[in-house]
Amino acid sequence: MLRCHLSCSVTKLHAYCSGIPLNQYVYFALRSRCITPQEITEALGIEPDETRVHNPRRLPVDPARPFFQSWKVVCREPGLRVDEQITHGLDRLRPRTDRIAELMKRFNKGEDEEEQGLQAVLEVVRYFNDDEQQAEARQSEEREEPNLFGWCLDREAIAFLAATDAFLDVDEYDMTPSTPED
Repeated sequence: MLRCHLSCSVTKLHAYCSGIPLNQYVYFALRSRCITPQEITEALGIEPDETRVHNPRRLPVDPARPFFQSWKVVCREPGLRVDEQITHGLDRLRPRTDRIAELMKRFNKGEDEEEQGLQAVLEVVRYFNDDEQQAEARQSEEREEPNLFGWCLDREAIAFLAATDAFLDVDEYDMTPSTPED
């Protein structure tokens, strides 16, 4: 069983818009238990910006069931909306669309999600009211900032996701500190 996420990570972005500190990033990921990041690199012909072995519980390595490994393309462009980050990251991957699609077909012959050996995901992660951003937020109040809260997927991004059999996952977190109830 092979599981891969091709990760195009358009990195953390710190911004201050409408008085709300915002930290956001996007990535497109391939993860697998069966194919290594090096094998993904060879198949796609593009070097990753990041690789990672996912062992959240620090379990001993079991050769029969290895941990997920991720191959990631990371793009750090401050001041961009999510859709602009997505475009910037996917622009690096679009020339490899056919190769990504071939990998997806090769490792995902069954229709059962549990049997899929390769997964592709475009992930959007946003943290609102991130306390670490308060100082930067105060500094940026005086200059005009783009509105980073609204975004959309254009036809090209949707076509890329469809061609590579990827899914979209959006995670948004309110990091406002909780206050004790009176």
